[in-house]
Amino acid sequence: MAEILLKDVVKNYGKLEVVHGINLFIEHNEFVVLVGPSGCGKSTTLRMIAGLEDITGGEISIGGTVVNDFAPRKRDISMVFQNYALYPHMSVRENLGFGLKIAKQPKDVIEERVNEAAVILNIEDLMDRTPAELSGGQRQRVAMGRAIVRHPQVFLFDEPLSNLDAKLRVQMRTEIKRLHQKVKTTIVYVTHDQVEAMTMADRIVVMKDGHIEQVGSPLEVFERPVDTFVASFIGSPPMNLIPGEVVMRDGRLHVAFNADQSVPVPASLADKTTEGQKVIFGFRADDLMPDGHAVPIMGEASGLRLTVDIAEPLGTETLLFCQFAGVDIQAKMYNPRMVKPGEVMDFKCALDKTHLFDAASGKSLRG
Repeated sequence: MAEILLKDVVKNYGKLEVVHGINLFIEHNEFVVLVGPSGCGKSTTLRMIAGLEDITGGEISIGGTVVNDFAPRKRDISMVFQNYALYPHMSVRENLGFGLKIAKQPKDVIEERVNEAAVILNIEDLMDRTPAELSGGQRQRVAMGRAIVRHPQVFLFDEPLSNLDAKLRVQMRTEIKRLHQKVKTTIVYVTHDQVEAMTMADRIVVMKDGHIEQVGSPLEVFERPVDTFVASFIGSPPMNLIPGEVVMRDGRLHVAFNADQSVPVPASLADKTTEGQKVIFGFRADDLMPDGHAVPIMGEASGLRLTVDIAEPLGTETLLFCQFAGVDIQAKMYNPRMVKPGEVMDFKCALDKTHLFDAASGKSLRG
């Protein structure tokens, strides 16, 4: 069983602590994505699991065995990097089998595993080519094949798609998911791209400044962000966030953004707010739609009249950029039509799907 346990793991570079006592359990055969901005500690965490970085404190276990003092080759892991690291003078076949050859595996075992990997990744017709004769996507397949032939307990991916163009990234996301379904082993994958995280992961680990902010399924993290950082990082476009204050208007609690603009506090959050409380009101672009939209908003809604600054047609939908209470926000329109800059439109905001965060801490009031 290839479960991974990180217990109070710390990493220092001299006096600078970059990973601050993180705890994480990854189940056998789980696809977990570490995601966050540059410098958040995600690649350092992956390299500590691999044994490429020593840990300063805490404990790392793989398959129930503490591996703190194990060299990388003793940890039964395979790692795929963003630069592929293929040997330019070797054929694809030789690249795939080189690690097994160094490990002094029998020739028949090497041939069997290399052919198995070629079938899984659909690269049988590339076996006699050199890396210079391959496209970026083909090189990435070969790099994954070199990891597959070792039959490791754990696959580690360090931003493997960052060097590919947009079309190839989409294609390779699918390939890596297919690989996981075929090979059925534990995968830990690092990216700064939240779309990759959302589309590939069984669970997402959102990191910031060397801390784990939230762990959950893609939908859990998207629908119930624990704080404003996760709310703004996960989702494309990011969540709209507007500072305000809880006030009583017309016998009901509202979030007031200024003297003239306010929205009712969602009924589900009324008992978690008090008058005078400073909050941040959050909602997704999908939950702010033009009035009379073809996709109806279910549940309670609040009306807003907004001026459209910019419209971005995307085919089946249009992103509308507006200002509300001095903050740039985005809405979506799913029955596209031409929208001119400066056009005034009436919108409905789905209150049941809105969020409130404490203004001081940024933490969600949903708990």
